Amino acid sequence: MKPAVCAISRGVALSMGILVSFSAHAEIEEARDLMESGHFTEAREALWPAARSGNAEAEELIGVMYALGLGVERDSVRAMEWYLRAAMKGHPGAQSGVGWYYELGIGLPSPDLVRAYMWYALSAIGGDPDAAISLEEVVKKMSEEQIKHAQVLIDDYRVWLYPFR
Repeated sequence: MKPAVCAISRGVALSMGILVSFSAHAEIEEARDLMESGHFTEAREALWPAARSGNAEAEELIGVMYALGLGVERDSVRAMEWYLRAAMKGHPGAQSGVGWYYELGIGLPSPDLVRAYMWYALSAIGGDPDAAISLEEVVKKMSEEQIKHAQVLIDDYRVWLYPFR
């Protein structure tokens, strides 16, 4: 391909990416407005395309809907799955949600304090201001060995989720 054609192709691809991103942002804002006005079924429908495309913000909001039973039947297992999808993409709020589910064992066979600590720490690295409080509380329930194990996991995930922090 000639350099000029290649540059135009890259420009078109970049423009399409911006349009898709803007579209997802608009869908999410519409969904937030619908949620605030109590139209949860419509909000989920508005979030669905962005969530199915892997948008972490949309995934986290669908997790909230399942966690609280907003427009869907309350389902802690599905909430955890949606939170986890967003958390693995670096969404700090979803990371705190996953940490809380692990801490309490919600939707899981039992609590897992090591993973709760890990997700709270990652959320704090990502900028969630409430994560530090959650860390302070969960560490009170943990042994030194559990904390060391969590630190190893944090180091493993940090380089992947937050390579520049």
